[in-house]
Amino acid sequence: MTKAVLSLGSNLGDRFEHLRSAVAGLGDAVRAASPVYETAAWGGVEQDDFLNAVLVVEDSGTDAWGWLRRCQELERAAKRVRDVHWGPRTLDVDVVTVDGPDGPVLSDHPELLLPHPGTPERATVLRPWLDVEPDAVLPGHGPVAALLAALGPRAEDGMHRRHDLVLLVPPTGSPARTSTAQLPAERTGDPAEYTRYEAGPPAHPAETWIRRSTHRTPGRGHEAR
Repeated sequence: MTKAVLSLGSNLGDRFEHLRSAVAGLGDAVRAASPVYETAAWGGVEQDDFLNAVLVVEDSGTDAWGWLRRCQELERAAKRVRDVHWGPRTLDVDVVTVDGPDGPVLSDHPELLLPHPGTPERATVLRPWLDVEPDAVLPGHGPVAALLAALGPRAEDGMHRRHDLVLLVPPTGSPARTSTAQLPAERTGDPAEYTRYEAGPPAHPAETWIRRSTHRTPGRGHEAR
């Protein structure tokens, strides 16, 4: 069994639909989905704001390289192109960390750098990650909460939590999908309260929401790899 933290970003086309397509494409490997944040782009290229989120995923048959390939497949399905460095994109899916049976997976391979470089400086990754894992630790760097605090009081300037957009976690046993047609549309409300629906095929999507009682701690723009 491996666990991975993935960061999502989109600022082209139907941004939220692209994020939802990533969730659908991963199926029941998704264990948690963060709130969605709208963030100002950075990197020197003038472009529209991003929607950003973080997913926590687990799968017994996927290793670190497997997560990378799955992320690349999601980007290809969204017709991601890389014409401009740090430019706009339909979907960006980065592997932030991977944990295996023996602990964190570290890699200095140029195609798979783990943990993902730049993560300690990216509030757009650290903030949503903390929302779903308040005790998260970035291997080699320390607690994510401390990393975000170290960025200073203005680290989250340019970030706006979109309470009207909620990424749903697919029910247990859901296959990976290449379409979001069978997923319920976004629901207004606080993502801290409504973030997953019950296991089993929902007869009426509007009735499949369950309220979470756990408290969620209330991110600069997304970069290309």
